[in-house]
Amino acid sequence: MIPFSVLDLSPIPKGGTAAVALRNTLELAQQADRFGYKRYWLAEHHNMPGIASAATSVAIGHIAGGTNRIRVGSGGIMLPNHSPLVIAEQFGTLASLYPDRIDLGLGRAPGTDGMTARALRRNIHESAEEFPRDVQELQYLFAPEQAGQAIRAVPGAGLNVPLWLLGSSLFSAQLAAMLGLPFAFASHFAPDMLRQAVDIYRERFEPSEQLKKPYVMVAANVLAADSDAEARRHFSSQQQSFINLRRGKPTQVPPPIDDIDTYWSPAEKAMVEHSLAVSFIGSVATIENGLVPFIESLQPDELMITAHIFDQSARLRSIELVAGLRDQLADNASQEDAVSEEDAV
Repeated sequence: MIPFSVLDLSPIPKGGTAAVALRNTLELAQQADRFGYKRYWLAEHHNMPGIASAATSVAIGHIAGGTNRIRVGSGGIMLPNHSPLVIAEQFGTLASLYPDRIDLGLGRAPGTDGMTARALRRNIHESAEEFPRDVQELQYLFAPEQAGQAIRAVPGAGLNVPLWLLGSSLFSAQLAAMLGLPFAFASHFAPDMLRQAVDIYRERFEPSEQLKKPYVMVAANVLAADSDAEARRHFSSQQQSFINLRRGKPTQVPPPIDDIDTYWSPAEKAMVEHSLAVSFIGSVATIENGLVPFIESLQPDELMITAHIFDQSARLRSIELVAGLRDQLADNASQEDAVSEEDAV
């Protein structure tokens, strides 16, 4: 069975604070660490009342310092918002503090609205166009220092922090293939080009010093509970948040409601269901029935799960149940392999 990982936006529940959200994030990361998830990534978003991970590198340090084994990283750092040198120094510092545990996932979008993007870095459109060059500059800054090198990342040089490219279209798939980097697709909110992007990445992949063969991670909304009804109710918080964002009125994560149809219009329902099509919500059995064919169809190297849940206990329970499903699927696969080997003999 492929590894499972967690993407967390450090959600701020309605009536809560960023301090509450970051404590919840650490608790969830510790749970993921105990249950054998491979990575725990945080995402950069700005001017969002319901997301506490804006200072992503700071949050990553907080999580890495409170966990033992799990890899911690960004899903992602929105590189057009930053100088590559500053990111190299930040993640060089993280890699120095937590060796062999830090990932640097890079995105090309600003992670916010246009006005906020201009406040972050005023030449945002030009910066986005420079994304491929900025990625290569980061590779240079993390590589061993060359004789006479004038600009160095200290710390950072020689640490070879693993870079990932993130995408929701074909652009980053092509760039990741060209540079020989692992690729993560944001199918949890942008499913339309998932299969095409994965196919292009695999077909065009060129081996690099970091990676010898293509490595694809896909993201999915996965929310498990003890019953389908309970899971669907908790998922209504994410659905409401998505609608609020599309209405131009982002909020703290709202509590779940019993009937989501009272909240959205028919057009909004169609939009949300399309955008969140890669979602597996329900009991363990229900999730298995949907998730296994999805994995078998795409054959990803890794699955990253996410869920914007209001209730912290429900978040903890969900990743526990999903870890149990992962282990059961792995056991089933091992038994099938053993039977196949016996048949071959």
